Amino acid sequence: MQEENTRQKKVCRLLQKELSDLFLLQAKQMQGTLITVSSVRISPDLALAKLYLSIFPSEKAETLLETIKANTRQIRHDLGIRIRHQLRIVPELAFFIDDSLDYIEKIDHLLKQ
Repeated sequence: MQEENTRQKKVCRLLQKELSDLFLLQAKQMQGTLITVSSVRISPDLALAKLYLSIFPSEKAETLLETIKANTRQIRHDLGIRIRHQLRIVPELAFFIDDSLDYIEKIDHLLKQ
């Protein structure tokens, strides 16, 4: 895998910040749910962004991810409105669950036994 250039890193940070803000607004409507954009990877041509989401509580992760995937067009549209002055083209969005915290928790539990 090639190293990201400066432009890619800037776009990743921008997408992470703006999508985090969007999810924060949505999470206020759903009490007891927290969605965090843990990392963003973007293709060299800036056409595809892979977004890794950390969802709490993790029991709701799969259903929330399906809902987010079903609403990808609307999320991309809302993102486009927010970043229209920074980017000419809004990348396609692909969402994935970031289960690294669950993995760390599992390893920690195994080590304590």
